Amino acid sequence: MEFPQKKDNHIPHQARNISLPQAKVPPQAVELEKAILGAMMIDKRGVDEVVDLLFEEVFYLPEHREIFSAIISLFEEGKPIDIYTVTEALRARGSLKQIGGEYYLITLSNLVATAAHIEYHARIVLQKYVKRQLIQISGQIIEKSYDETVDVLDLLDNAEQELFKVSQGSLKRGSAKIASVVTDVKAQLEQLAKQEGLSGISTGFPSIDDYTSGWQDGELIIIAARPGMGKTAFVLSMARNMAVDHKVPVAIFNLEMTSDQLIKRLFSIETEIPAEKFRSGKLTDMEWNLLNNKMDKIADAPIYINDSSMLSIFDLRAQARRMKSQYDIGIIIIDYLQLMTAQTNNKSGNREQEISTISRNLKSLSKELNIPVIALSQLSRKVEERSDKSGHKRPQLSDLRESGAIEQDADIVSFIYRPEYYNVELWEDDTPTQNQAEFIIAKHRNGKTGNIRLRFDGQFGRFSELNTLSEEFTMESRLNDVSPNTDFNPDDFNPYTPGTQNNEDLPF
Repeated sequence: MEFPQKKDNHIPHQARNISLPQAKVPPQAVELEKAILGAMMIDKRGVDEVVDLLFEEVFYLPEHREIFSAIISLFEEGKPIDIYTVTEALRARGSLKQIGGEYYLITLSNLVATAAHIEYHARIVLQKYVKRQLIQISGQIIEKSYDETVDVLDLLDNAEQELFKVSQGSLKRGSAKIASVVTDVKAQLEQLAKQEGLSGISTGFPSIDDYTSGWQDGELIIIAARPGMGKTAFVLSMARNMAVDHKVPVAIFNLEMTSDQLIKRLFSIETEIPAEKFRSGKLTDMEWNLLNNKMDKIADAPIYINDSSMLSIFDLRAQARRMKSQYDIGIIIIDYLQLMTAQTNNKSGNREQEISTISRNLKSLSKELNIPVIALSQLSRKVEERSDKSGHKRPQLSDLRESGAIEQDADIVSFIYRPEYYNVELWEDDTPTQNQAEFIIAKHRNGKTGNIRLRFDGQFGRFSELNTLSEEFTMESRLNDVSPNTDFNPDDFNPYTPGTQNNEDLPF
């Protein structure tokens, strides 16, 4: 007997259409994870394709992480990879039963016929992992945002740092087993052995590169000097060499000058027209033509300038991350360290503690972005007070202003010294000091120290190798840079004998 169904007329129509919200499941691609593991077990080329792309945490299921770990261990040991060797590796680990036994491994290997699409599958799995990380980071940000004891600047910095790691694919993987680190370092050494030239970024000064092998990734380099020694001139000469000659993207944070002033300085370096002429704008016709011909070199150079007059270490780190993501900058130059602020909540802290915070964060930034960070620094007045028999006032590590932490955090500490500034006419070897400077490497954590003599042309605010620049700029060499249709008047030509005035007001 069939009973008629009751009509639930007492339930509103709108209510009958309401359903429970769908449960949120973390982003995942389990089937693709299975395909990747199966492909790795049937074809060694599959391992080669994804070994540098994937890591354990990428896999959603714990058993897949364990299988991947066993495969990578076999790969690092140089052993064959197939269903039998992976089975034995898991059995030796005591985790074979945990992953579902031999039957599960057989199931995985039967899912795919080749490893042809493994890289494509791996990138999808990696995207799912990144989404899970973003969800986790967002949750942490939300939770900390409700905590009144958390400083908002620290919260922003931590949030941006974590998001940067996600965008760069360099999320923390916890502690690393030394065997994997040894393997990575050996691979780096093999790559360096094949590589011609320097292991780091060339400064454009071969004599300095001989000491440093170029500026190395992850290093903090301090270049310190008293006012008037040419700190800004040196780093601008170096930035020009790196960006124009070697096409290395350079980020310059200048807290002392405007972008316009820096560009004029670069024009003077490039054209060999005295810097004072760019302040007045009174250039001859030939000089205008020379500038027009040379200007494209500077305009096309990958140099990115930030001239914020008030910059905290928090602001710098945030902007540096954006520049790294947007322009893939290869080096950061900061002019200069003492003009920055730490912007901490430690109201009782003194300036020395603040400088310590800044230098520590700069070192952390160099490691995070894995690029060299160069920071200019002032020296204390003890240099001026010191005098020896020869009259030289060479800087030393104890002269670093306001903080010994700078020396501690830096991988390289160097000084710029121009004896001509102090009316010292001869070096210790009785050679003239005119138009010369000394680049002193006083601390080098991973290499040798020493003193390197360079040429300094004060008119152009330019440093160069001592033995490569001719003493005079000839008319013929200058005319090579001028368009042939220029109306040349010999009276307009000035060979600009290189030199500098021993003037304390020198703007370099």
